[in-house]
Amino acid sequence: MTKHIDETLGNPLRKIVLRTLRYPLWLRRIILTRLFRFTVKLSGTVGQDILDTDLHSVTFRQRNKKKAQNHIGGVHAAAMALLGESATGFIVGVNLPGDKLPLLKSMHIDYTQRAEGDLLAQAHLTDAQIEALQNDIKGEITVAVSVTDAAHKAPIVCQYVWAWIPKRAK
Repeated sequence: MTKHIDETLGNPLRKIVLRTLRYPLWLRRIILTRLFRFTVKLSGTVGQDILDTDLHSVTFRQRNKKKAQNHIGGVHAAAMALLGESATGFIVGVNLPGDKLPLLKSMHIDYTQRAEGDLLAQAHLTDAQIEALQNDIKGEITVAVSVTDAAHKAPIVCQYVWAWIPKRAK
């Protein structure tokens, strides 16, 4: 007798992402980006895009556009921090069961050099981290993320620690 496992984990975001994996990449990007921008308003304001995900990793892009620029024409430091937070938060969010609440516990960012052009953030989770997210009642993990610019250099080195707790009954 086979045990049926709910792939969505009761998580509406994961359910949508799983559905979009059947679509061509160009359509998946549009759907996921619009969904994320609608949910995380600041992400929409600065114009972040979700380029791809496989539920273990995700790639976000921050274009060097006016709303996200600093006084010298590069991507603003706060927009860089938001890019890392968005990528790590997304990958944690799609791997948590629906009865858990993700919380950013801490972020540490070292600004190492001036960014050139658009930025890419790539966040990923290990199998052990995904197992902890799905099975532990509460906990915390440090999510690996790299942020690179158009010159393939890392203008920031960052670390994001995410925690999760059970959602309160309404």
